Amino acid sequence: QLQLLESGGGLVQPGGSLRLPCASSGVTLDCHAMGWFRHVPGKEREGVTCSSVSGDITNYADSVKGRFTITRDNAKNTVYLQMNDLKPEDAAVYYCAADYGYYCKGFVMYEYEYWGQGTQVTVSS
Repeated sequence: QLQLLESGGGLVQPGGSLRLPCASSGVTLDCHAMGWFRHVPGKEREGVTCSSVSGDITNYADSVKGRFTITRDNAKNTVYLQMNDLKPEDAAVYYCAADYGYYCKGFVMYEYEYWGQGTQVTVSS
């Protein structure tokens, strides 16, 4: 059973940066496409980015393009979300997700079988 654990969330000022690791246990990630989603209470969970197994194919939501980067280290079974130039509207609980298969799954929640528990990101001065 693949289990995912996010970390790295916290409070950051607007314009600041955070890096969120997502580590897997139980199953290696080298056969799983990965995604990051975020959720704000009262809104639907939003897809942020996704990555193919090797990281050669990535997609980003328009709201984060040029600011967020997804990378992965399959040897360490860890995926990262680097977030730069954070804005108050980026504040949310961030979740990583995985699904078996090579290609990026896009931003549809039901495409992903495995989910982490989430990590809170707060952007405020």
